[in-house]
Amino acid sequence: MADILKFIDDNKSRYEEELKEFLRIPSISTSPEHKNEMLRCADWVAAEMKQIGLNNVKIMPTPGHPVVYGDRLDGGNSAQTVLFYGHYDVQPVDPLNLWTNPPFEPTIIGENIYGRGSVDDKGQVLMQLKAIEAHIRSNGAMPVNVKVIIEGEEEIGSPNLDKFLEDNKKLLACDTVLVSDTPMFGYDQPSLCHGLRGLCYMQVEVTGPNRDLHSGFFGGAVENPINALAVMISKLKDGKGRILIDGFYDNVKPISDAERKEIARLPFDKNAFAKDLETDATPGEEGYSELERMWARPTLDCNGIWGGFTGEGAKTVLPSKAFAKISMRLVPDQTPDELCCRAR
Repeated sequence: MADILKFIDDNKSRYEEELKEFLRIPSISTSPEHKNEMLRCADWVAAEMKQIGLNNVKIMPTPGHPVVYGDRLDGGNSAQTVLFYGHYDVQPVDPLNLWTNPPFEPTIIGENIYGRGSVDDKGQVLMQLKAIEAHIRSNGAMPVNVKVIIEGEEEIGSPNLDKFLEDNKKLLACDTVLVSDTPMFGYDQPSLCHGLRGLCYMQVEVTGPNRDLHSGFFGGAVENPINALAVMISKLKDGKGRILIDGFYDNVKPISDAERKEIARLPFDKNAFAKDLETDATPGEEGYSELERMWARPTLDCNGIWGGFTGEGAKTVLPSKAFAKISMRLVPDQTPDELCCRAR
């Protein structure tokens, strides 16, 4: 192990520069305008896999963005096989005016590197690839069989991953899956994440009149889609943070007493949490702690809302349409298909 740690220390500056290269690629999976950048990022990941010593590296197409695969099967049939999973796509960067530094120009401040994807998920992906490299360069082999898949659609709900896994069962067969896209509880608190909430995501469109109207002429006689949408969203949750969609909680397993006890043991400071976010309160579903709400309870949130005139100044318009993006974080036994039907 000493040789591995020395290799990591000796190559720290190289790792840093490689991470910056990775972060500079604007791999925004939800944006059609960034399709070429997504392909460039997949190429970068494949080249990195080859550079660290993985074999059988290939960029595997899907109906959307490709998956990058590589392996190192040093242990043969008798060894355990670990499958590493991560993603190379990132979230959009709007609104740009809220960024202190350009989102795709990584900036080091103190001990942190800032840039889109640095903690979701390019930083973790590169960290695990570098750990594999350190083993190979120091010992000439991995102590277990290793398979790696890095996908490009996690930030849009991985719409093609299920079929990819089904179509490649034999290639991806393993004993253990290690997901690199997990949170870190704290710098000085070793932790192991054993579960992640799922996702159900939708865009809602409300249509009113057949064209935008002048509020001075039509105001009071025509339903405003923005007002109607705001009322709809306000009715999705009650004042205690409980989601009001019929049957939403039907399949939600209660948090066990043992789980609640273990969560409560963690050194979580509610006041420090709020101070870091510069907010005075941390509201949410009544009866649950902040950690329980973040880890073990389902959620519903409006992630974006727009319609009408949104530029500088004033325009007295009654819009024809209004839109909202709404997401639900799901816990075991909840499914996106079921909740989409209920939400309708």
